[in-house]
Order: sequence, then structure tokens, then C-alpha cells
Amino acid sequence: MTIAGIATPGKIIAVHLNYPSRAAQRGRTPAQPSYFFKPASSLAGTGGTIERPAGTELLAFEGEIAIVIGERARHVSPADGWTHVAQVTAANDFGLYDLRAADKGSNVRNKGGDGFTPLGPVALPAHIAGEDGWRVRTWVNGELVQEDTSDTLLFTFGRLVADLSQHLTLEPGDVILTGTPAGSSVVVPGDIVEVEVDAPGAPGAPSTGRLITTVTQGDVPFGDYGTKPKVDDAQRIEAWGSEAEHAAALAAGLASQLDTPAAASGVLTDEVRALLDGAAVATLSVALRKRGYHDIFIEGVRANHPGDRILGYAKTLRFIPFRPDLFASHGGGFNAQKLAFDTVRPGEVLVVEARGERGTGTVGDVLALRAQVRGAAGIVTDGGVRDFDAVAGFEIPVFSQGPHPSVLGRRHVPWAVDVTIACGGAAVQPGDVIVGDGDGVIVIPPQLVAEVAAEAAEQERQDAYVARQVAGGAAVDGLFPMNAEWLARYHAGADAEASAGGVDR
Repeated sequence: MTIAGIATPGKIIAVHLNYPSRAAQRGRTPAQPSYFFKPASSLAGTGGTIERPAGTELLAFEGEIAIVIGERARHVSPADGWTHVAQVTAANDFGLYDLRAADKGSNVRNKGGDGFTPLGPVALPAHIAGEDGWRVRTWVNGELVQEDTSDTLLFTFGRLVADLSQHLTLEPGDVILTGTPAGSSVVVPGDIVEVEVDAPGAPGAPSTGRLITTVTQGDVPFGDYGTKPKVDDAQRIEAWGSEAEHAAALAAGLASQLDTPAAASGVLTDEVRALLDGAAVATLSVALRKRGYHDIFIEGVRANHPGDRILGYAKTLRFIPFRPDLFASHGGGFNAQKLAFDTVRPGEVLVVEARGERGTGTVGDVLALRAQVRGAAGIVTDGGVRDFDAVAGFEIPVFSQGPHPSVLGRRHVPWAVDVTIACGGAAVQPGDVIVGDGDGVIVIPPQLVAEVAAEAAEQERQDAYVARQVAGGAAVDGLFPMNAEWLARYHAGADAEASAGGVDR
């Protein structure tokens, strides 16, 4: 078999992480390259199809620059590695996240399926550009989703050749897939993926042409004689690229629902919720202050219903200052604001960074109603609320700086979902616990929730005891706060005596 003028290679070697943009997306930057093999049976040419196997959901593309060995390489130096490359072409390193658990890191099944390594359509002579003169781009259904250049690589082509040649002999025709940039994501049946590699700085800007692959749906189920496909929330988010991208795909009907809220760390158990429900924000803030957390107040916000309480995990939305070009690119369509309100999950609190700007609305009646229907625990914004009276008529608690009739585009551009934000002077991360009442709203880091809740609940019991003593005529000196004598009475059961009608004097 010959593809793009390349005879079937003896080896197809792929690099895990090589572009800084992808490393940043993954949250780790390798000190040295690492690799995996792909079988020759996974090769395909342009214009072909790739089957998403029955019972799977996370088939992902990875547009890459492929280099083809032209001269045998064994123990070559990084400076000489590039001279052993004869051709450059486009590749698509497809992978199936559903089978990652089956591979234990080998990538045999999740990366080695038939048609999972398209190459071509044309292989360009390597000498037409230096190793830093190449560009890779990927389109899905005509939309550009990946673009990067070889001069940004963590590990140059020559270094990859040299490193591999320390361990094995690279033979003419062997192919190295050199890594994918940021933008890799999931594709679904019917999608068309195109990858192109070119040398834009070379005379005539030569190109491989577009490597085209159409995704189809398989109908043969997996048998009981091997590991079956399996995915979890972490893999769904990684495959789509981020939680926000997964949420957008979910809203578009392309992705499956997460099994649990991403923010749900398990800290809000029934017991902890009961403790927090009985604790005032003021009391919780004292417990946090003892632990060095002073700037946990979302300043300047108040509830649209007197007596409202709010408790849940933070889901964040960030607005940046208005700028016409940025609003043109980010303000229309299914923007970050709509994404946040359309994907909030039960028990989550939408926390909106508006930079304390009261001069426009950040939520109106339609979006507030959408959050209520989806089961959100509340909305907190350090900006204004449009359609204030209508929103106040809903059950969902909304804490804000008050009403303003202006639309979003007057002061804000909806920018990002599920990122760390600053709301009312407090840092808020997705998954933080938000508690609000008549005194205001505070942010509790998840790792502190259980101990803060327990301490605050005990303080509330002590405060209730003190209040009963004062109501019965006791002087506050020594009682508020309780000195050792009063604490001894409290711990000895004075609370039970007070609840029966007695008062310590």
C-alpha cells in the first residue's frame, strides 16, 4: 500500500505532547519527549472515512505534521536529525478516549483502530523549508479549529529523530507524528475533518493539500471477550478540550451529560449542608478569619428577596470591559453568558464577575428563569440585574448590586465560563462553596468547608445560649464573649436548663 507517495512504513511513532499550546491545555509540560506506536493497519489516505465504534462517544481528532525518514538513522545528533528526514506531510492522529482504560498507557486500542492514521494527500520534500518553517491547520466542518507552527515546538524534528535513534534504528519510510497543538476535540458522525500542512515561508508556499476524513457511525457492538468502552467525566472534559467546550457541545446536543457536577467535590454532604443551613454568614466569616481568610466577602451585593439564603457550588462566568471588536467576536450567538446559564447544574450557584460595574445588567428575566428551571441554587453578580422586578418574582435567589435597565453590551463582553474570577473583591473558583444571607455572600474553599461548618454550628449554639441568658437578665460582661466560668456552665448543661426556663445569673 502506498499513501501520499509513501510506501507502508515499518514504524509509525507518535509523540505525546510537543506544542506549548497543547501542554498548557493539558496542564503539564514534559521535560523530555515520550512516544507510542501506531500500527500500519491504521493508515488511511485522504477522502476516506473513520468509524466511531458502536457504544462509544469520544472519538477525537489531532491534526499533526508527519515527518518521513529518508536516510537510516542510528545514534545521530539533534543537529543532524533533520538531515535524515526526506518528506513532510499532514496526519490526523485519531484517538478513542473510551478505550484509554483498556490500554494502560500503550494506546494500542484507543489510537490503533483501522483508519485512525490518515496521511497525505501529498508528501512534500523536506528540503524546501527548515525544520522550523512548517505550519499545521485543522478544520472541522469548514471551521478552523487548530493552527500552529513548527517553530514553537518543545522538541524539534531533529531532536525527535536523534532521541529515537538512541534506542532503535529509524529506517527509510518510517513515519513520526510530531504532536498536535491546542484545539483537538471530539467529532461525531457526519463531521468532516480536514488537516493541511504547508510551508508558508517557502517559495510558492507549498502545501500538502487538505487531508479529508469523514466520521461515520459503526454498528458492530463490542463483544464480551475484551475490555469494553468506558468513560468518566474527566475523560469527557479532556476529550472535548475543557469543561466549557464540553458544556457548549452538550447544549448543542453533541455530548453526553456529565455524571456528576464537575464542581461537586463531595464536601456538601447532607450533614455539612445541615450545619451550614443553621449558620449565619457572619458566623462563618469568623471561622474563616481565624484561618487567615479575610477577603472572602463578595462585597456590595444584596438579595432580591428579603430573608433569602443561598448555598451551593460555584459555577463561574467572567465579563471583561466592553470593546467593540471583542464584543463583535464574543458577544453574539451562543456566547459565554448564554453558555453559563444554559449549562448550570442543580446545586450550583452562578457567580458572575462584572468588576463591580453597576451601570448595566448582567442577568435578565429569561436567563434567570433558565437557571431556575435547571435547578441552580442561586445567582450572585457584582453587577446589575435587568428586568429586576420580573427576576424578583422568581423563586431563585439573586444577589446583586441592584437594578439597571441597560443591556450587556453597554459595559461588558461575555468572556469565559468555569474559570477563576474576582467577584466583589473575592477570588472565586469553580467548586468553591458559596453561602449567602441577609449579611451578604462569602466564598469558602472546599477543603475548609467541613471544619468551618462544624465550628460555625457550635458557635451558633453558643450564641443562642448567650442570647437566652441576656434575655433573662444576665449582664453581658464576661458572658459576651463567654469567659471560662460561663463556658464551664455552658458545657455542663446550662443550655438544657435555659431551654427549660431557667436563667444563670
